Amino acid sequence: MPLDNSQQMVRPKKSLGQHFLKDQHIAQKIVDGLVLPHSPSQVVEVGPGTGVLTRYLLAKPNISLTLFEIDRESVAFLKTHFPTLAGRIVEGDFLEMNLQERVPGDFHLIGNFPYNISSQIFFKILDNRQQVKQVVCMLQKEVADRIAEKEGSKTYGILSVLLQAYYNIEYLFKVPPGVFFPPPKVMSAVVRLTRNNRVTLGCDEALFRKVVKQSFQNRRKTLRNALKPLNLNATILALPLMDKRAEQLSVEQFISLTQLIEQG
Repeated sequence: MPLDNSQQMVRPKKSLGQHFLKDQHIAQKIVDGLVLPHSPSQVVEVGPGTGVLTRYLLAKPNISLTLFEIDRESVAFLKTHFPTLAGRIVEGDFLEMNLQERVPGDFHLIGNFPYNISSQIFFKILDNRQQVKQVVCMLQKEVADRIAEKEGSKTYGILSVLLQAYYNIEYLFKVPPGVFFPPPKVMSAVVRLTRNNRVTLGCDEALFRKVVKQSFQNRRKTLRNALKPLNLNATILALPLMDKRAEQLSVEQFISLTQLIEQG
């Protein structure tokens, strides 16, 4: 498929991990993955680039759209080609933004995430989970596999546990390299994250993250050995659960373990 004029006018920048989607059918499918209520909704698009998703988002009824774009060249293009978005294009690093100030209230998030910062974006989402009700994103297939995987798999890891604690994750479809300019060296995939009903973990969240990260940093070891740096007491170390490896624990088991550690 030939490039349209927009992609010829904006140069993809390797430093920003830019790979512009050029397949309109896939763009429409990504936007259709966003499940919105009939009532007015706020939608945030991260890294719109040349607006390949933006044009389909604008066709959706009852949405208020805000764009976050760090690339000045893309911002200039968007302002020229999407004049109805005047005042709603935020130039700067999404990871550094105060989302409560920029987008007050609940919102849904969509974007083709740069591969080099997708994990950081997910941690940003976790930090703002009370606002972010849904995420539809395209990212490196390897990362998509990881966050959607359940316990018992070698792919299951830190992000899997942390995200699944607060979101239901659905793997929507795969995307081949040839539909991008320039084509990446890997396959991509689209996933949807929907906020679950969990308000609190019932334990200290910072400790929960610490336990999960420490467990997976030594994933070949049993939890008894992997968690040695936490100086756990003998009662916890004697639990049958501690004979397992990190990839064998469900989200609920990690929460229960953290609660026990917190209680001392």
